[in-house]
Amino acid sequence: MKNIDSKGHVTGKSVYLDDIPIRQNTLYAAVFDASVAHAKIKSLDLSHAKDFQGVVQIFTYKDIPGENQIGGIIPDESLFAEDEVQFQGEPVALVVAESEAIARAARRKIKVEYEELEVVTDPREAAAKGLLLLPPTTFAMGHPDKRWDACKYVFSGSTEMGGQEHLYLETQGAYCFPQENGNLMVYTSTQSPTAAQRSIARVLGTGMHNVQVDVTRLGGAFGGKEDQATAWACLAALASSKLQKPVKLVLSRHDDLRMTGKRHPYSSDFKIGLSEDLKILAYEVTYYQNGGAVNDLSPAISERTLFHTTNSYFIPDVKATIYSCKTNLPPNTAFRGFGGPQGMFVIESAIAKAAQELNIPASVIQEKNLLKEGDMFYYGQKAEQVNMRKSWDNAFRDFKIEEKKKEIEVFNNEHRFLKKGWAIMPITFGISFTATFLNQARALVHVYTDGSVGVSTGAIEMGQAVNTKMAQVASFAFGIGTSRIKLESTNTTRVANTSPTAASATADLNGQAVLIACDAIVQRMKNVAADMAGTKPEEITLKGEQVLAGGKATGISWEQLVTEAYMRRIKLSEAGHYATPELFFDKEKGKGHPFAYHVYGTAFVTAKADCLRGTYEVEDVQIIHDFGNSMNLIIDTGQVEGAVIQGIGYVTMEELAYDKTGRLLSNSLSTYKVPDIYSAPEVLVVKPLKAEGPKHAILKSKAVGEPPLMYGLGAYFAIRNAVRAFNTDFDTFDSPITPEKVLMGLYRLKK
Repeated sequence: MKNIDSKGHVTGKSVYLDDIPIRQNTLYAAVFDASVAHAKIKSLDLSHAKDFQGVVQIFTYKDIPGENQIGGIIPDESLFAEDEVQFQGEPVALVVAESEAIARAARRKIKVEYEELEVVTDPREAAAKGLLLLPPTTFAMGHPDKRWDACKYVFSGSTEMGGQEHLYLETQGAYCFPQENGNLMVYTSTQSPTAAQRSIARVLGTGMHNVQVDVTRLGGAFGGKEDQATAWACLAALASSKLQKPVKLVLSRHDDLRMTGKRHPYSSDFKIGLSEDLKILAYEVTYYQNGGAVNDLSPAISERTLFHTTNSYFIPDVKATIYSCKTNLPPNTAFRGFGGPQGMFVIESAIAKAAQELNIPASVIQEKNLLKEGDMFYYGQKAEQVNMRKSWDNAFRDFKIEEKKKEIEVFNNEHRFLKKGWAIMPITFGISFTATFLNQARALVHVYTDGSVGVSTGAIEMGQAVNTKMAQVASFAFGIGTSRIKLESTNTTRVANTSPTAASATADLNGQAVLIACDAIVQRMKNVAADMAGTKPEEITLKGEQVLAGGKATGISWEQLVTEAYMRRIKLSEAGHYATPELFFDKEKGKGHPFAYHVYGTAFVTAKADCLRGTYEVEDVQIIHDFGNSMNLIIDTGQVEGAVIQGIGYVTMEELAYDKTGRLLSNSLSTYKVPDIYSAPEVLVVKPLKAEGPKHAILKSKAVGEPPLMYGLGAYFAIRNAVRAFNTDFDTFDSPITPEKVLMGLYRLKK
């Protein structure tokens, strides 16, 4: 089945936030933000901006009727700065005017005087100063400190991993207008309609029932609109509520880049111990997470890093500690993988370090320690339906890895200034929100009297084709074509208390809710059909828009059945609720069963480096991926391909840069590079692993949004190995591995 939105996208008819028809008397807003990273606000002069022709009003924290607070997990984030600013880009005032151009011109008239304070941008420096967003968290199993003496080999080192800009095509924005009786309608580009609804109500000092949030689709998000869309919705809602007029706020690209947080940079230390036969006996890691100025989603992201500390390996003694460090940068936030790639990068670096010291390929250590059925994850969950070894073996067989390794060795021997490297990247990624309460979803399904069907869920369509999968679920349940099914916009009035569209769990949670709602309607309709056909309900099936009894046609069509059910006053609407069973986690002990299941896979990556220029190419990325019983292999394969390219960009060219004053230097597409068609691998192969999907995946089709991004990490190690083929003194683990770093590494000598 094709993506139901494809035609609208390619013809330009799909409606995004900025395409919503403008209402009469609409006003436009622009944010005046802090130009320094840390300072006391000594004075704020709005007079010249207020006098600017076309300006209607300027809002600050003093105009908030409720609370000046939008923090999600921890209430530490102000909507407007009050007496102090904590990062460049923090909202200080909101200019509302008759046009967008006027609002942006007027904000330049605002004058502010600062008393600048110390700026901290480095997480290790923040930790040394005691600047933490929350107390450090440790997960452990066994006692690594008691195992080092039993290890034949012990190695230690450090890693640096930069952040990543989301660069969604559609920038942050919201469009609000007042309704009668003090109600407010909010259209916003968010992954979390309920979070926006809750924060708007908090800021306005009203009830959530007075705020209706509606989302048709997003033009990309990648996690950047899970928590960080909330501020812009609140700002627009505040202005609309106070002025009782429609207000639209859409950030320019430069504003979006400057004001929003990114993927968290990490600085980490590791220590790894191996037995003589290369089993990893002990592993200890300390992460310094650069959280930015406020918590945002850092607590949950730090937990996810801890959960993926050991990636695809069983290690009996593990200790992992994370410091979520408070710096004067925009609050870093969710990004596809949500802390997982940062944790995986360190364990893969530790293995690579051990391998180079022992003068063996890293794959030898990787293979020796792969997870197997019944192994215990160090956070207390038993590994079940483990497909790690199977994907590894299939990759070696299908991609002829042993042959390619020999070919690369021959190539390197024959070329002085061109070198190739290869790496294998296994992945194991847990599926579920690690905050257990978020693993719930609802759906509302209506069967109309003509046989058409309306489906509302809490899922946000943002390019991953979740609406297509929801239509497939309803089609499967009712036995009808998808042309009869309409996916409604996501609306907090139709479906309340939604969880964010995140954690790769959206299709599972909302799909199960849709299935529950549809099945309840189907059961009632089967009773009617059985009466019409003179048989028992258990004999009835709905297939091909026909009613079957015992597998044979009854001559009763879907439309006839719907009409008869309606005439008998049978309920043709249903709300489905699903909560993933068996999940629990004790945060105090760091133990539990946080994931419904795990996704597995193996990637073989090769790269070629020009050892004169420092440039490189990622040549091959060949993947065996665990889709379960994919309900839409075309869409799922596309998700893998996109995630891989995003992962490659993350560890190669996408370099975030701030100066010591906290100013973003990579503030445009001329200074921040993302992969284009010329950056794509020459060969990108994705082969599905033949394996049964788990019961908690919708129709046993495994989640696919985040896990494949981790394959991209393999590009880092393939490029690094190509550099080491030229210069074995290259010994750092510093991502992204840009051409500049490669060039320096090619001619770096050990100190």
